[in-house]
Amino acid sequence: MDEQRRHHLLEITLPMNYPACPPSIAADVPYLPKLQWSESSRLKDVLCQFQEHLKVLQDYWSTMDGIDKALWVVDPTKPTYAMSHHRIALGDDCYILLHVDTHKPNSLPECRFLGTDGKLERLIKNWRKNRKRWSADRKFHENLATVLDFALPQPPSVSIKDDQQADCGICYATHLPVDDELGTQSGCAADYKCENPSCSRAFHSVCLRDWLRTITTTRSFDVLFGNCPYCSEPVAVKSTDS
Repeated sequence: MDEQRRHHLLEITLPMNYPACPPSIAADVPYLPKLQWSESSRLKDVLCQFQEHLKVLQDYWSTMDGIDKALWVVDPTKPTYAMSHHRIALGDDCYILLHVDTHKPNSLPECRFLGTDGKLERLIKNWRKNRKRWSADRKFHENLATVLDFALPQPPSVSIKDDQQADCGICYATHLPVDDELGTQSGCAADYKCENPSCSRAFHSVCLRDWLRTITTTRSFDVLFGNCPYCSEPVAVKSTDS
């Protein structure tokens, strides 16, 4: 347990020549500490070093907690302490994919914008123009709103069914555009979900079909077989809408 009462699991694996060689460790942190080890070191020294490492990460986790509370985080749906990437909804089927610096969490993050090109143009322009206005003295979400120069959507305040709010894991839009070329799929919401319970990523079947066609897939009659882009679980989708 760290200073903010967050629980962390530390896995320690002992090598055959322990204690001459240090153990290996795994934990739910964005990066692991480099263990200081000598032949006189013991497991309690590993625990002490890990606890010191948790102290270093407190500002980072506080920043991530603030992002989760103040912004509409659509991915990951179940963040872990090791994750430094967040996809934030900006409205109008536009998103910003943030990578928060674990060493300087309140500094200007690396980012990538996702969504419709026309709607993203203003966001990208504002980001480039206002990025110098980012200040370490402000909260992360306040900085983001300042740089993008608009009020960011807050997290949904009401419970919405998964199939109502799911956005496609390929095009990142909730609904397909209204377009005659899409036929019956025009304006449709995500209608396919990965069957892996630990993934459950939603897709528009037309997006998944187009994606499967760009990679090596197996075709059987009118069905395309492949793997989920996120977890590699087998997926199958009709090759046509008919």
